[in-house]
Amino acid sequence: MKTDYKQIRTNDEVNLLIEQGNATLNELGYTEHSRKHAAKVAETAGKILKDLGYGKHKIELAKIAGYMHDIGNTINRHDHAHSGAILAYQILKDTELPLKDILVVATAIGHHDEATGTAVDPVSAALILADKTDVRRNRVQNRNKATFDIHDRVNYAALSSKLIIEKEKRIIQMELELDDSICTVMDYFEIFLKRMIMCRRAAECLKCKFKLMANGNKLC
Repeated sequence: MKTDYKQIRTNDEVNLLIEQGNATLNELGYTEHSRKHAAKVAETAGKILKDLGYGKHKIELAKIAGYMHDIGNTINRHDHAHSGAILAYQILKDTELPLKDILVVATAIGHHDEATGTAVDPVSAALILADKTDVRRNRVQNRNKATFDIHDRVNYAALSSKLIIEKEKRIIQMELELDDSICTVMDYFEIFLKRMIMCRRAAECLKCKFKLMANGNKLC
């Protein structure tokens, strides 16, 4: 595999798509989906597979999919996973990435949204887990707290969030600390229940169990 994550991360077309998509979402009041989010998802997806003992090849594909997963937001937030998969396929066809690897990346991107997708292989599973667990205060782009919607409140209330991989026990655990004066655990579940179910299924695809801890309490 000659084309790697480093080349994709410095690809001008990919980066312009990410930033244009984030600018559009900012105007629409969504949380941050910038190159920072893309890089975090890429690195986390790669780490998940590395910690579980997967080979370098799959790790690289997970990182590429992670970095490119939100480029469809440039087209429209609605169905962004599908349009993003098509864009990624077209971009990657101009690289030295083998077609079978391009299809793995496109499949992962096309299945990362909870409305229409699910984990179908290790790369898509790692992407889903990395994306859905990126909850943090600095993803809130709205600077007016008085106009925060529930998504803003949940992300702003996230004091810390980390993903722990226990290879021997086959456990993938998300540990979340929330400021409950801003957002309660019930608020979190109101918008993230579908995402956590998606994470559970993604963990199962990796032959693991998914666990969620919030403010020291086991939730699932």
